[in-house]
Amino acid sequence: MTVRRDFKESARCRPDLVIGREELYSEAQEQLARGGSVLLHGPAGIGKSTVLRALAAENAGATGTVLRCSATESESHLPFLALADLFGLVLDRVSARLPAAQRTALESALTGRGESTLQRDGLALRLAVLSTLRALAAEGPVLVVADDLQWLDSASAELLGFAARRLGDSPVRMLCAVRTDGEEYDRQLRACPPDTLAVRLGPFSRTQVSALLDHRGYTGLSRSTTRDIHRTSGGNPLFALELGRALAESPARPRPGEPLPVPTSLRALVLSRLEMLSDEARRTLLVASAGARPTLALLHAAGRENAEAETAQAVALGLLATDPEEPALRFAHPLISAALYAEAPAGERRAVHTALSTAASDPIERARHLALAATGPDPEVAARLAGAAALARDRGAPSVAASLGLLAARHTPADGEPGPDARRLRAAEDAITAGEADLARDIAREVLTRATAPAERVRAWMVVIEAAGQALGEVDAVFPQVLADAGDDPRLLALVHYQLAWREVVVDGDFAKSRQEAAHAAELAARGGDRRTELLALAFQSSTETLMGHPDAPATIQRALQEPQDPDVACHHNGAAMARFRWLLMSDRLPEARTAITALLREARRRGMVESEVHFSRLLADTELRFGHCGRALDLARESLRMARDSGIGESASAMLASLAEASGGDVDRALTLAREAADHAEVDGDQLYLSLALAALGYAQSVAGDAQAAVRSLRRVRELEHGMGISDPARGRWQGDLAEALVRVGEVGEAQELIDVTRAHALRLNRASVLAVLDRAEALVRAARGEHQAAHAQLASAQERLGKLGYGLEEARSAFALARLRGRAPGAYDEAARLFRRCRALPWLRQVERAVAAGPTEPETVPAAAPSALDGLAAMERQVAALVMEGATNREIAGRLFISVKTVEATLTRVYRKLGIRSRVDIVRLAAGRRTP
Repeated sequence: MTVRRDFKESARCRPDLVIGREELYSEAQEQLARGGSVLLHGPAGIGKSTVLRALAAENAGATGTVLRCSATESESHLPFLALADLFGLVLDRVSARLPAAQRTALESALTGRGESTLQRDGLALRLAVLSTLRALAAEGPVLVVADDLQWLDSASAELLGFAARRLGDSPVRMLCAVRTDGEEYDRQLRACPPDTLAVRLGPFSRTQVSALLDHRGYTGLSRSTTRDIHRTSGGNPLFALELGRALAESPARPRPGEPLPVPTSLRALVLSRLEMLSDEARRTLLVASAGARPTLALLHAAGRENAEAETAQAVALGLLATDPEEPALRFAHPLISAALYAEAPAGERRAVHTALSTAASDPIERARHLALAATGPDPEVAARLAGAAALARDRGAPSVAASLGLLAARHTPADGEPGPDARRLRAAEDAITAGEADLARDIAREVLTRATAPAERVRAWMVVIEAAGQALGEVDAVFPQVLADAGDDPRLLALVHYQLAWREVVVDGDFAKSRQEAAHAAELAARGGDRRTELLALAFQSSTETLMGHPDAPATIQRALQEPQDPDVACHHNGAAMARFRWLLMSDRLPEARTAITALLREARRRGMVESEVHFSRLLADTELRFGHCGRALDLARESLRMARDSGIGESASAMLASLAEASGGDVDRALTLAREAADHAEVDGDQLYLSLALAALGYAQSVAGDAQAAVRSLRRVRELEHGMGISDPARGRWQGDLAEALVRVGEVGEAQELIDVTRAHALRLNRASVLAVLDRAEALVRAARGEHQAAHAQLASAQERLGKLGYGLEEARSAFALARLRGRAPGAYDEAARLFRRCRALPWLRQVERAVAAGPTEPETVPAAAPSALDGLAAMERQVAALVMEGATNREIAGRLFISVKTVEATLTRVYRKLGIRSRVDIVRLAAGRRTP
């Protein structure tokens, strides 16, 4: 029992709670805020008590009395114990208000004095509990917090249930938690009020498990290890933390192919049931735990003659789960299998693997068991494992190939050919393909500590650079060393210069130099006979040329598509097919682009190329978004973001695209959050390429949210970044129309027209028809702002028609909306825009239309041009700074909003003072006041 003034909850439970429980927590909190009750349920260790404590802590402040009990299995036979915990310290406050019979019965039950029982004093006790809760509620709201409801003594449960069903409108809420292995919680619901909300807590995703482990300080775990923890724990947060702790305390990590070490605390949860098995049944289950997909046939082949009867024992004890349509045996929880394997002696485990190395039907599985049965170097075992790794690679299972490759390296003699490190590096390259960058980096770093051969060192450095992803700035110091290791070997130098081409774009934002490096890499690779690197370099060269608006781009793409091709490069996210897709997309050939990217995504999934799958899913979402299929794009973008966060690959790019999709077809607030997240990622990584795209997404989301000033600031920064990088093709980010329209809305009509003119010149040169149509839409708004309404109407109608023919459904709808806003009082002006947005499932835009319709007939919208003032003589940056001063922003706030330094703000203000003939910020504010005076 806890009264409000004494109630203190541990604040440390809340950070764990919000990992993966945000939606459930909010749902439960809303129910409690409405005066309702909540029952949390789920299996042991799933986090019920954590959520319960946090909810109780959050609601304690607005509650007059908090009553609490926490039952245990060992005490569940003691009658009225839970009732004593709840009412023991408050009975004195209310006893005088209870009828004598009720008071006597309740005091006897709570103190143990007397012989009060449900059979003898049933009605008096039931009414006493109800009267006590009502008396407490008369003083203020009451919150009953009951944990582990399954262990509540039956007498207390019966009394609470009786009262809960009769409380009516009394301000009494119940917050309970109960352990359930399935969905059954009806019995516990009978102890709660009728309106109780049942909330089931399910397992964590791999991303959530990773976040939980990081929060608890287990930060040194690789993604592959986190994946194993998630699989072994079944997503149970308590189990995951215990496994993470065991790994952190273990002097040696498990070898490839071996299960995780299971700590004693978790073994105890399952070993008691295992002890009830016969010795033979336990050995049979050990064979099943070692098998990748155990079946009765496999157990028989491994020598377990009585497998049916022995597995039936396990099913009866709840150790195995049965499925009539599934021949494979499945442990009731992955932890059971892991604990059983961990408990077995090493010799017994090796014997099991020996049996399975001949019993398993799959060659990959046989090779894995052979390796785990062997000890020490063995050339034959190593060769078998290397062959199995190649087979896994061909099957599209690079993660399996990496694991087998590491096993092959462990069994390869030091003087073997290929050597152990060569096999480790092949495993690292497979890990890169599988999206396990941290594992790959660790392998490569280990090889570099002893490798002396230039080819091995350069190969290892390439893995380190690839593992850095977009954060190439973090490995900048590697390039001088790897160039020295490459010497004058053209094959090795080609690898280095290909990565330098990426570095120039990502770190320095220099497309011209990047193009030169890519061309040089292609030339070196051709000279050295390395067709794979030559194809990658040509593909990258064509991509830079496309973004630069270089006339050689189509020809370079054709060179990259010439035979012979490398099958891995052909479906790689940096390959020629990808470069061709980008060119199709930017050339307004949307149906062909969708066909191309769909084929690439299908092949990447077949081959298990995780990084390519993340990128291709995102790019398919981008393509669907251009078509105006906002719902489909939103689903794809969310899936790409989930995969990116799960694998740690392309998070900035996926967050950026998800922001565009949310702003077009989902939640604008989420779009703003995602765009800022993407920009932050890119800033931290030093990635100018994706920083410009993230800021473009942010500007678009700000426009949809109605914050034109913010959109202008974000998109002006994009313009500066792309100008600095040498990007001239407006089809790359397609932000120019958004900036021009936002400029019109804030009154910067002259700057908008200047931007339109410059962009149109590039779009005409490159034949970017959709960009030209969007620019016409923006120019129509400029004309409307200047009072040229007839010309604006005609230009908007033309832009809408052309965008519709090109297949840009959302842009067509936006043009119809702009036209409707200009028509103003015309009846049904918004009908066409609403129809088109509805067809696109562009919900945020549709809400704008609905608000415009609800506002009623208005004058045709005219965005006022900026009134002449002294500020018109300032440069663009000076005007921006002066405008923010007028809003009352400090120098630091201005620096943050314009992405410049405080010193730059101060220097700019000095120039403003000089040009305007004033002395201080106050004078700027006075100028603003004068400007607003009619």
